[in-house]
Amino acid sequence: MSDEKNRREALIYHNKPTPGKIKIVPTKPYATQRDLALAYSPGVAEPCLEIEKDKDNAYKYTSKGNLVAVITNGTAVLGLGDIGPEASKPVMEGKSLLFKIFADIDGMDIELDTKDVDKFVETVKTIAPTFGGINLEDIKAPEAFEIERRLKAELDIPVMHDDQHGTAIISAAALLNALEIAEKKIEEVRIVISGAGAAAVSCTRLYKAFGALDKNIVMLDSKGVIRKDRENLTKEKLEFASDRKIDTLEEAMKDADVFIGLSIADIVSTEMLKSMASNPIVFAMANPDPEIKYELACKARKDIIMATGRSDHPNQVNNVLGFPFIFRGALDVRATAINEAMKMAAVKALAELTKEPVPEQVNIAYGETRLTFGKDYIIPKPFDQRLIAVVPPAVAKAAMESGVAKAPIEDWDRYEEELLQRSGSDNKVVRLLHNRARSNAKKIVFAEADHLDVLKAAQIAHEEGLATPILLGNKTVIEELKKELEFDADIEIIDPKGEDFVAKRHAYATKYWETRKRSGVTLYNAKSKMRERNYFGAMMVSEGDADGMISGYSRAYPTVVKPIFEVIGRASNVKKASTVHIMITERGPLFLADTSINVNPNAEELAEIAQMTANVATTFGFNPVMALLSYANFGSSSHPHATKVREAVRQLHETNPDLVVDGEIQTDFALSKELLQSQFPFSRLAGKKVNTLIFPNLESANITYKLLKELNKAASIGPIMVGLRKSVHIMQLGASVDEMVNMTAVAVIDAQEREKRKRAKKGL
Repeated sequence: MSDEKNRREALIYHNKPTPGKIKIVPTKPYATQRDLALAYSPGVAEPCLEIEKDKDNAYKYTSKGNLVAVITNGTAVLGLGDIGPEASKPVMEGKSLLFKIFADIDGMDIELDTKDVDKFVETVKTIAPTFGGINLEDIKAPEAFEIERRLKAELDIPVMHDDQHGTAIISAAALLNALEIAEKKIEEVRIVISGAGAAAVSCTRLYKAFGALDKNIVMLDSKGVIRKDRENLTKEKLEFASDRKIDTLEEAMKDADVFIGLSIADIVSTEMLKSMASNPIVFAMANPDPEIKYELACKARKDIIMATGRSDHPNQVNNVLGFPFIFRGALDVRATAINEAMKMAAVKALAELTKEPVPEQVNIAYGETRLTFGKDYIIPKPFDQRLIAVVPPAVAKAAMESGVAKAPIEDWDRYEEELLQRSGSDNKVVRLLHNRARSNAKKIVFAEADHLDVLKAAQIAHEEGLATPILLGNKTVIEELKKELEFDADIEIIDPKGEDFVAKRHAYATKYWETRKRSGVTLYNAKSKMRERNYFGAMMVSEGDADGMISGYSRAYPTVVKPIFEVIGRASNVKKASTVHIMITERGPLFLADTSINVNPNAEELAEIAQMTANVATTFGFNPVMALLSYANFGSSSHPHATKVREAVRQLHETNPDLVVDGEIQTDFALSKELLQSQFPFSRLAGKKVNTLIFPNLESANITYKLLKELNKAASIGPIMVGLRKSVHIMQLGASVDEMVNMTAVAVIDAQEREKRKRAKKGL
């Protein structure tokens, strides 16, 4: 993708359909006059009077306790430098977005038009009553140190400059684990710090808190080694000035055990790495390009333990592992500060979590067979769903033990459950799908590539590394559309009607006729069908010329299903193919089936649909907790519509006793743990969070998923075809570009799984 195209897409993303990335939404009913009278005048007076009596009641009656201000003056924005407050706003909105999706914290960005430390501090103090916490961001050193120091001293809410402490906390956890693997002690290792800004200073201070010694630390800035005999050192630099008579990074690296890079790209050479001690620990965290390239470093030293700030290498030091969860824990006990004890607790929690067995969902997300504690896994992955249940409690306990918690937690089991509930409110599943597809991209046929939106989806899939597209359709039209989209990659284009593919059409037609000649198909019919893109594309997949296919954007579902069933057909052990939709809801992902194919399945077919849907949930890293839905609950009706569901459940209990499934059950009872526990405590679903819904017929499933999609604006992935011999997936008519991209990822993952099973059968 060209730089200009990247620029344009970024601008469109931030501008359309609504400018910016965050908005404020009501949390209380507002439909009636009574609602409005309670929300504002006269009802609002009552909480006002309660807060007047006791300011702490603001946490009880307002959103203060879950509201964090993300504050900057725009003087040190990412790699852009001093770009000013207005220009920093997209970054602060992005930080607010991360607070929400990772920890369910409401972030409000505030950009201050001042470089004066006194004005900055006074302004923040003035607005502080609005917020439960203050996240300082992108403020240049040395002012950042003074601003944070004063605000921490003068405010009674948590204050943290994430540029300083976020990197420090994550890298400290990684360092503790790396030292353990290298069998070295922190108080003995020689540490080189490249960089002397806010992050470098905070990192070094935290390492010292864990035992690193001043005499073993060398810090460098743009002028070289910071020595005590250098003039005009800031207070912070003087704190880490060395007695050693060395001047250069090359000298500092000799026999060093640890290199911490918080500076600029490509300043470390392979010769420097080779001069380090055995089992060197190298954290090259300059972004986007590290101090030494990952591949180059690993080639130079086989014994290296390396981390970077990049997501495309092992051991990413990513601040999102820290700040959302640290503020979550601090807010939940109404901490008056984020102190050293809380930061150290976060470090220890992250370090220890890395040593725990990794959930299959995380392995799946990162395309790993099994992530285990070692050189390539010294810090948790950002999409590890355990983070929210591990780090906030550690921070909260440290706040309580250090005496800064005003609302101590008493029931830790309940608190952990609440945290896990918060983690279900975002689009993690989409990111997980894309990451997994990217780990082993496959060749996917786009059967309608001469439509602009389909080609756009193929372009995104290619540029994001999700798949290798094969474009089917009119070649002239596709090439014109590619120019319009500036899609200049060399992608295979196939026109099933074109003269260039006569031989391939004939080969496919002959193969198709061989399988269908006793079903009324003549060779002439077969040749005719191979001019149609869905037949041709399906044959590509069937014959192994592609790994998967997506279609259905421009035609009604039944017309696309027919050629797929004729060419691909059902898997040998499947009686009925079906479809699954994944709905991304506020309570987490819901797997719905069958949404597109089977009109009125009988009990045996329902049981098969349920089992295949459970397999889909497992494939994507979720443990299926499954309800078979009806208008009745557990035998309350003897109508055949209810009894077939009951019989399907009986069959599932008999054939797969380990599957968490029950029914027949009404939807509200299935989705409400409280209702289910109170009325039907005997159910296998009691006390569990249902994530998979099997519907009694096509009408109910199709109507439900479309209602969720349109009324609740729930994102959807599907329909995912299950029960076919190959990875072919048919979209709904008029699917959006995003939906097609997501379905491409599904098709890739489906192909990956099939390949994995095939290799397993061969004993590979």
